Parts: sequence; structure tokens; C-alpha cells
Amino acid sequence: MILFLSDVHLSLSKPLITAHFLHFTQHHALKANAIYILGDLFDAWVGDDDHTTFNAVIKRALKNLTDSGIHIYFQPGNRDFLMGKRFAEETGITLLNDFAVIDLFGIPTLLTHGDLLCSDDVVYQTFRTKSRTEEWQQTVLSKPLWLRLMAARWYRFRSFWHKRNKTYDVMDVNQITVENIMRQHQCWRLIHGHTHRHATHYFTLDGKIAERFVLSPWDDKGGYILTWSDPK
Repeated sequence: MILFLSDVHLSLSKPLITAHFLHFTQHHALKANAIYILGDLFDAWVGDDDHTTFNAVIKRALKNLTDSGIHIYFQPGNRDFLMGKRFAEETGITLLNDFAVIDLFGIPTLLTHGDLLCSDDVVYQTFRTKSRTEEWQQTVLSKPLWLRLMAARWYRFRSFWHKRNKTYDVMDVNQITVENIMRQHQCWRLIHGHTHRHATHYFTLDGKIAERFVLSPWDDKGGYILTWSDPK
């Protein structure tokens, strides 16, 4: 059984979501062969040197799963793209690139967080390009931890107000971008998160039926987990 989830947005200020996630790691997750976390596990991640008690609890939960033989794969989101090798080593997870193709019970399936599909949001895409450069990340990570934490709070506040001025279409995926990326990776199945618009979309791509699964964000009532089992 393969599990897919995204946009958990773990934070000290969201205790119910954290409780649901920890319950997931202690119960349902134990039944899986592999778990794919497609970005934004944390509401904000300012560097692997943030060793707060809260982060230690989450890392321990993930390590317990990987120690039990469950493979956990993580793709960076727009909130936790600064997660690095130290976090991976401490938890036993495997970091994936922005796009990853897996064999999902015989069908090539493309995985991504989803922000790169929202190509109409030019302001965000410009920031994303800059923030993924090694120079930018080294500059940020060289700052004191307390300053990075303050900057993360300010960024979330600014992002909230920035989104209020965006239309629904701008914040959703661009269908042409979706099709081009799926075609580029030769996949007719796509799984992603980011948009917070849980749905399953079917469309025709180069004469074949393609499918796009959009994962849901977690809230105080729990989280959505896409479960995929061997059809045999």
C-alpha cells in the first residue's frame, strides 16, 4: 500500500493538526509500504539547524517509521524548500527533486508539489526561481536562526495578503503547463498538492486519457491521504 499526502502545514500554533499527524504516524502509516509527502509538511522550515522541541517530536515520529522499514519520500514545497540533507539523515527519509516519476503498480506516475504548475502566478514564480538558487539559500541560512524565524512569520503574513488580491485562476494550475510537463515526463497520471483544491481531473492528452489527482490540505479535523493499493 502506497500513501500520498501533502500540505499538512505542521506548526506549533496548530496543535490539532499536529495531533492528527502524529496519530497517523502511529497507526495508519504503519500499514504502508511507502509514504510520499508532496511538500509543505511544515508551515515553515527555516533550516535544518532549527532544533526546537516541536521539530524534534516530528523528526522522531518520522524516524520511527523509517526504522520500521517504511520508505518515506519527501518533495519540497513552497513552505519547506529549505529542508536539506541533515533533516533527511536524522529522519531516514529520501528527498526527491521537484518532479519525480515513480512506477505506481505498473503505471508511470508523476509526482510534484504543484507550485510549478501555477505558472500564471508570475510574481510567485519569479520569487521561486530566485529562492531556489544556491546563492540565495546560502545567504538566508547564514543569518541567525531567530532572524530567519521572524522573516518566516513576516513572509506568511505578506503571502496571506498577497493572495487576497489574486484571482482563482491565477492561483490554480495552468492546464497548458500541466499538459506540457506531463508530456515531457511521458506520464499520463499526475499527483500533486499545493492548490488546496482537492479533486480528480480527467482530460485527453495526445489522444490518451490523462488523470490529475489533487491532494487536500490538512485541517483541525484531520487530513486527506490518497491510498493506492496493488490492483492485483
